[in-house]
Amino acid sequence: TIAPAWRTAARRTPTATTTATPAPATAGQEIKGQSPDRGRPTRHDDEQPLLDFDTYFLGAPWTFEWDVPEGPLGEAGRITGTTTYKALGGKFYEALTEAEGPGGKFTVRETLSYHKDYKTIARHVVDSRGFSYDQIAHIGADLGGFYNVLFESAPFTAGGHTVRIKHTMRLNAPLAYRVATTVSVDGGPFVNYGNPWWRKPVPGGGR
Repeated sequence: TIAPAWRTAARRTPTATTTATPAPATAGQEIKGQSPDRGRPTRHDDEQPLLDFDTYFLGAPWTFEWDVPEGPLGEAGRITGTTTYKALGGKFYEALTEAEGPGGKFTVRETLSYHKDYKTIARHVVDSRGFSYDQIAHIGADLGGFYNVLFESAPFTAGGHTVRIKHTMRLNAPLAYRVATTVSVDGGPFVNYGNPWWRKPVPGGGR
């Protein structure tokens, strides 16, 4: 069964305290998304472009702040850090997160495989706090040019418990995405684990 501290903290999980509005572009600079300009209003049967992983994720490190509850994944408190993506060749990518939280500094390494034509991503995640897991995701897109990447993990062991994680990455803007995270412990219901933003600096400007 889930320890009372975990259950209570999960129910009152605060979202990340960064502002919800993506960083604006600097004066005279246009930041474009991946939805094409068709020169007319969008129609319901318009086909959306496949996610260009390189254009969206690669480049300068993404920064984030994340308020998390206590549980098998770690202590309650704020986690801050950066995530940097790089191409490994072909369909493969790597993401390195360097972060610091209530328990000190830690790293998260991801090896990702993006099957563009099938709109799927698989990733293997290794967390230096003592656990690892595998996830697979489907990529959806809406008529506004926004992408949703829906990750779901296989069961894994962390802190003496069986854990599953779901991440929904909402690519709402070219320089900001949000990750809605839920966690299931020992076969229990998925509960909120926070909704932090990842942000990338505006090229040639501030955040």
